[in-house]
Amino acid sequence: MRNTAIVEAPSVLGLRPTGVEELPAALLGAGLAEGLGAVRAGRVEPPPYEPERDPGTGLLNPGGIAAYSGALADAVGGVLDGGRFPVVLGGDCSVLLGTLLALRRRGRHGLLFLDGHSDFYQPSAEPAGEVASMELALATGRGPRVLADLEGRGPLVRDEDVVALGFRDAEESASYGMQPLPRALHAMELDTVRALGAAEAARRAVRLLTGDGTGAGYWVHLDVDVLDDAVMPAVDYRQPDGLTWQELETVLRTALSGGGAVGLTVAIFNPRLDPAGTIARHLAACLVRAFDSQG
Repeated sequence: MRNTAIVEAPSVLGLRPTGVEELPAALLGAGLAEGLGAVRAGRVEPPPYEPERDPGTGLLNPGGIAAYSGALADAVGGVLDGGRFPVVLGGDCSVLLGTLLALRRRGRHGLLFLDGHSDFYQPSAEPAGEVASMELALATGRGPRVLADLEGRGPLVRDEDVVALGFRDAEESASYGMQPLPRALHAMELDTVRALGAAEAARRAVRLLTGDGTGAGYWVHLDVDVLDDAVMPAVDYRQPDGLTWQELETVLRTALSGGGAVGLTVAIFNPRLDPAGTIARHLAACLVRAFDSQG
């Protein structure tokens, strides 16, 4: 088992306050910290939510997200400096910017992006201005500078250092006019994962992220809507199909083995859509099993 530390990041600045902010409490209540043997490394509270799009950028809460990203980066950096493995419990996917900022302050790293959506929208194509649909584009330096160039360090991750695995929204995103994924970014859609098998797809992803031998490591970002809607309906933007619990566990176990992973985000799970807590318990157990495999 890794020497893990949990950071609570209950921000919905990139989405809406619909319940995703309760994710940390739900997973902690389901026994995640005990299962991981993790210490609690604090909670980073977001600034107030502003429901109107910023006229200059077309984004919701750009200033708030920029400030929050810096504060979250400080918290994650403290965990890293202490020699622990940060497990960041969001919130929405905009929290990825803060975790990657913590790594960018330390040099070049990679990103394994597990998400049912590719999240590469530009403000003009995102219907509500939600950064939770744009965080991968912003992390790779595309979009308004207030978030695409945090602390003057943009991009937070290079195209060639990203593997996006398991997304299944290509038709939907094209219909909205989302900008295409760059050719240098390694895209493994759900159909590709299924054709290869989850284990082989994950092994290929890890090889892509570690192939240059730099040893800097990569962050693992898990948006739980990468899971099949039949087993993970507790998300705000549902779509058919997705990974099974076993496939997700296989991908995470592979990603967390070998020492390449340096941290994990869990985002988008909405406990208000899981009133009995059943899905939270399944999710916590899946995460614990993936970490347990590390011995």
